[in-house]
Amino acid sequence: MARRYDTNDATDRVTGLREAASAVRRGELVVLPTDTVYGIGADAFSSEAVADLLAAKGRGRNMPTPVLIGSPNTLHGLVTDFSELAWELVDAFWPGALTLVARHQPSLQWDLGDTRGTVAVRMPLHPVAIELLTEVGPMAVSSANLTGHPAPENCDAAQEMLGDSVSVYLDGGPTPGNVPSSIVDVSREVPVLLRAGALSAEELRKVVPDLEVAN
Repeated sequence: MARRYDTNDATDRVTGLREAASAVRRGELVVLPTDTVYGIGADAFSSEAVADLLAAKGRGRNMPTPVLIGSPNTLHGLVTDFSELAWELVDAFWPGALTLVARHQPSLQWDLGDTRGTVAVRMPLHPVAIELLTEVGPMAVSSANLTGHPAPENCDAAQEMLGDSVSVYLDGGPTPGNVPSSIVDVSREVPVLLRAGALSAEELRKVVPDLEVAN
């Protein structure tokens, strides 16, 4: 039976974050608010938990799960060949709605789907998300919806779709909006905007003037 906690209530928030962290460590799924939409998350280093996440969404391995982190410093252990331009994007837009696709460390024991050696990573601008990520480490997180359905902007919508496939729901109230993060591929020499979302190409080019835009 799924448990739900109101993170706008101080007591419920403490209990909810504790229960969510315990659930993640047990390899279970949790729903958490972010600065874009609600996400469904699992321990990024548990291949079974990530497989459960994909199954809960009805999503295939051909759409790998992004990873959320609680601090830019965490990148040092996750990615390789991270350029100065990539760090400039981190400095300018994290925490926030920018996802960076980078080469992941070959030694990492994880299975996020068919990633072809890369990982999509982001630090969200949401205190509940950051607190949970700081406690448990990197999490595989995707929008908390069934594939093909709208990404949820509130906990009710997420729970209606995902039900008891999730152990803990952290209800932070409505999210600021349903605009997804922008995605920039920094695994190549010149960064490429793969998806324009909350950040436009013009905003990103203030930091990376040579940014290319994928067709």
